[in-house]
Amino acid sequence: MKQRMITGVVGAIVLLSVVVIGGLVFTLAIAAVASIAMHELLKMKQIKTYSFMGLVSFLFMWILLVPEAWMDIPLLQHVSKVELFLMMILLLLALTVVTKNTFTFDEAGFVILSSVYIGYGFYHLLLTRNVEENGLVLVFLVLFIIWAADSGAFFVGKKWGKHKLWPEISPKKTVEGFAGGIIAAGVIGAVFHHFFPVFSSWMVLAGFIVVTSVFGQLGDLVESALKRHYAVKDSGKVLPGHGGILDRFDSLIFVLPVLHFLHFFG
Repeated sequence: MKQRMITGVVGAIVLLSVVVIGGLVFTLAIAAVASIAMHELLKMKQIKTYSFMGLVSFLFMWILLVPEAWMDIPLLQHVSKVELFLMMILLLLALTVVTKNTFTFDEAGFVILSSVYIGYGFYHLLLTRNVEENGLVLVFLVLFIIWAADSGAFFVGKKWGKHKLWPEISPKKTVEGFAGGIIAAGVIGAVFHHFFPVFSSWMVLAGFIVVTSVFGQLGDLVESALKRHYAVKDSGKVLPGHGGILDRFDSLIFVLPVLHFLHFFG
């Protein structure tokens, strides 16, 4: 527990510092974190990073991750990031024919889904930080709500948890813990917003907190389902006491695309 707390505090300080710095430093740091997360996901499926399938997965992920300004080159001037990604999917599917199913449809599916999961998730973190005027505050608000929901779910579930939330996926999570996470997120979110207001309406803030805490916890369950499917305890060992990058960023990369889809960031 002591090691977990030390890693958590140090990790939070480093992350928040990089968020504050922003710009190229933040972009490169998130690119590095996303790359480690991709490596962890490949390792779960027992795919070597430098294999053909591993390199293709990284290429797909990086295309979705990098800012669109970085892709402003003459050859791709009239092609959007999504269009480029879709074209690469078609080429990937064609590859199953060219290789006579040595590279299978299932493997192509893994490359596509894993690159979207990691690439688009972290891309929306970059997008949020670059929101004009209040990008920094928005990232902090999302992080604090997610951390509050995670802590609230843990302590409430440990103290009062009786009804299993989804035992086939995560045996220790409870309905009481899930509700406790939402309540804790509400308290922290409201206090944070009192000092650093972002939304003009408390109703919008309430919706933002509920969506962030609910989908954040759902994102944690998605990663738990992945680990259970591939029979691993943690996604990695890069964070002592916490596991891997995916174990710590699973909620964040799941909830941010949802918040953007619902236009909470304008």
